[in-house]
Amino acid sequence: MQKSFSGKKALVVGGTGGIGKAVTLAIAERGAEVTIHGGSSHERLENTLKAIREKGGIADGFLLPIGNLGASPLTAAKPAQEAAENILSRCRNPNILVCAWGPFKQGAIETLEGDFWQNMVESNLIFPGILVSQVLPGMIERKWGRILLFGGTNTDTIRGFSTTVAYSAAKTALGVIAKSVAKTAGPLGVTCNVLCPGLTDTEYTPEALQRYNREKSPGGRPLNPQNIALAALAILENPCINGAVIPADNGLAL
Repeated sequence: MQKSFSGKKALVVGGTGGIGKAVTLAIAERGAEVTIHGGSSHERLENTLKAIREKGGIADGFLLPIGNLGASPLTAAKPAQEAAENILSRCRNPNILVCAWGPFKQGAIETLEGDFWQNMVESNLIFPGILVSQVLPGMIERKWGRILLFGGTNTDTIRGFSTTVAYSAAKTALGVIAKSVAKTAGPLGVTCNVLCPGLTDTEYTPEALQRYNREKSPGGRPLNPQNIALAALAILENPCINGAVIPADNGLAL
């Protein structure tokens, strides 16, 4: 297998389960030295590290529950700033940043209160935005960097949503970050893109949602984390893909 990331240091936020774990394993197989952030499960972290090391990869990891960002509007961006700084203190100056963490919550727009909006925007937009701002100077200095952010299903362009408006609005806005990084740092060897998975079954997917995913997915076949990891690798390995917001959803139409 081609070791396209040999000699590179990668940080995967939310890398111990689901799509994040699949991307972590794929990057490690390409030769990157990986630092894995996980939330609260020591078992998931150890299993991920073991899977990498058994194949001769180099990895370390840590647990840091991020919590309910933006629970109080009075705190502004401080919780997101602290979370980002705590994570980056464990992996300084990564060459590759993947942010696969971001809580999903539903609610009709007419029922949403301030704390709900604050949590969704701070967790899914402000937090990854701060991570990008923190790692970008080092990537520019080294004239090489890869940033991959994860959007939500159907957030590759502006759409209306009936039950996920706050989450989807924050995820859609990640495209502005990616295109801004590409404009600013693209000539200096840095890429930043957003990958928007379709309906994907992971170990976290409850049974009711699995039924929904089967019903709505093209051909009745939801995606799996390995499908998304292949798309992630294709984006990270190709320097020509920059500032893109890419759906990986088998042509899903909701």
